[in-house]
Amino acid sequence: MINVALPSIMRSFGTGLPQTEWVVQVYLLTITASLLFWGRVADRLGLGLVYLLGMLIFSIGSIACYLSATLLELIFFRFIQAIGASMMMATGPAIIKTIFPLNQLGKALGLVGVATSIGLMSGPVISGVLIHNYSWREIFLVTVPVSLAGTVAGVLFLKPFSEKRVFRSGIPFDWGGLLCWTGFITLVVLLSTNHSLEMDIVVFMELLALILFLGLLVKVELDQEYPLFPLALFRNKSYSIAMFCAALSFSVLFVVLILMPFYLDYVIGLSTENIGFVMMAVPISVFIVSPLSGHLYDRIGARFLTTAGLSISALSLFLLCFLSTESGAMDVAWRLMLLGFGQALFLSPNSATVLKNVSREHTGVSSGMLATSRNLGMLLGVSLAGLLFAVIFSQVSGGVDLKEYSPDQVENFMFALKVTFTITSVLSVLGALLSAMRVEESSG
Repeated sequence: MINVALPSIMRSFGTGLPQTEWVVQVYLLTITASLLFWGRVADRLGLGLVYLLGMLIFSIGSIACYLSATLLELIFFRFIQAIGASMMMATGPAIIKTIFPLNQLGKALGLVGVATSIGLMSGPVISGVLIHNYSWREIFLVTVPVSLAGTVAGVLFLKPFSEKRVFRSGIPFDWGGLLCWTGFITLVVLLSTNHSLEMDIVVFMELLALILFLGLLVKVELDQEYPLFPLALFRNKSYSIAMFCAALSFSVLFVVLILMPFYLDYVIGLSTENIGFVMMAVPISVFIVSPLSGHLYDRIGARFLTTAGLSISALSLFLLCFLSTESGAMDVAWRLMLLGFGQALFLSPNSATVLKNVSREHTGVSSGMLATSRNLGMLLGVSLAGLLFAVIFSQVSGGVDLKEYSPDQVENFMFALKVTFTITSVLSVLGALLSAMRVEESSG
């Protein structure tokens, strides 16, 4: 919903893309930085309790976003909203693993993919309709009754999981690891959102600090008996490849989801409502393919499915490069549907690989790490889209910012869009090659 609303929010506050995209970035950054924390908290307090509190906090944040008077306020309240979302994302997959037997885990995650895709399908359309008839503010209010209803349902059905704990409460929490991880991921975002090709002193200092935090993170976690970021799990080749490919897959997806509404608005001239319908193409594919993907994983394993999924995603990005000023909504929609097909084919088997091959004591933290990888990918995708597109567009247009876009800049816009999609398609190919190297294990 927010991706569709970005052009409207940018116009509402009179800000540029680098500032406006922080509405998305602060949400993803907060989730990425805190998922592992909430995974560990859930191991101590219970999965269901953390999940339900997260849903309640998300509702409060949504109301606050609706009331925001400035862009800065909106960004801050998106931070509050993200805390709640992080609590839900960190515990959801772990609850699924607790319910289903291992030989049905792929099927279960495929069903979750269906539920997710229903939300993704309705999101762009509802967003477009509300913005067209009211304003972007209403997109935050529409989630409140759903969240509150979910909280009530959770109180009734998640009670058994509220009492399940993995760790004793006396085990100390890894605050040093949390600090190092938060510092590291924040600096990654700051570097990736620096829309300049010049290595000035600020960028140089950020790069040094990034290396320092990474070194500290590794040292602190290796010294911890119960680390926030259990590096030992990455000794498993399939586990580490699955985590990396999860991040890369969502990076590729979010480059498209961030930039495509601007193309549909600025170049094709679609209304916000119709932009929502076109963007539905991705989740429609996910809705259709996710159950099939999970079902196939339970029979043939992950390697073929994940490799094929990332390869299809790369093909869709390559085809997006052939869009022009004369393209229509259907030209965009079928390419986005192909992207959704590839993403859905990849996601369920990749997630099942992570969750199936960890011990019970690592279920909560692995669920959090899997969600961290996905959200890190989203975060890097947003940053990459803004960085690549803004730099290229500025270079070819003689320093024009996207907020100053006018129809005579359309050729420059298309050039920047195609170069960005070309680079992203190469990343997806690299992910497919890496996924093909994973060690296949019995899906039994």
